[in-house]
Amino acid sequence: MAANPGYLPALAEDDYLPTQGRLFTAFAQPLENVRYVLVGEGPYPRADSATGVSFMDGAVGALWSEAGLSKPVNRATSLRNFMKMLLVADGQLQQDDTGGAAMAPVAAAARTNGSIGTLAQLQDNLTAQGFLLLNAALVFRKHVAPAIDARGWLPFLQAVLGGLAEVEAPPTLVLWGKIAEQLRKLPQTERLPQVVAEHPYNLSFIGHQGMQRLFGPMQLLRSRTR
Repeated sequence: MAANPGYLPALAEDDYLPTQGRLFTAFAQPLENVRYVLVGEGPYPRADSATGVSFMDGAVGALWSEAGLSKPVNRATSLRNFMKMLLVADGQLQQDDTGGAAMAPVAAAARTNGSIGTLAQLQDNLTAQGFLLLNAALVFRKHVAPAIDARGWLPFLQAVLGGLAEVEAPPTLVLWGKIAEQLRKLPQTERLPQVVAEHPYNLSFIGHQGMQRLFGPMQLLRSRTR
């Protein structure tokens, strides 16, 4: 309110996503468990998809189909390219061949090789690795550019990142896309290790070697032993 007195009153009278009280769902991750802060652009532009957790599409159940990735995953472009990046990092796909013909045998193998089968399991694996999954803009509005809403939420993110910078072992900041990358300019992020990539809706994200090095050892597509 101090930074932009008109923003919250206007938002309160507007239609925005996510709905159903899910605006701050990402903060279910306990502070003491946070090892990475992954920041994307904004919620998916569909009511059933926007969950309050970055890149986790609520419309996705199963990850795989007989032809490769499931239709809901393919519809969620950022999630699709993130999964393909993980498969390249794991050696299951070749970076220059990630189309349907290459995906079909990967999907078939996933049924027997200990791979996860649902988006909920992928989110669980990310949570177990210590990810706080945020967006630069916590809301999506059809008539407002994401960069505009991101400016409205900037003071909130400054408070969050400032608090995380004060912990004994500050988490790594993983920034996806140009809107998220603006956070690098904040004084609150100076103490945070940072890794930057293009937004995953770009196909080039699949081959980003920095992302492959970061996520590959985590084995996020493998079922965790409980």
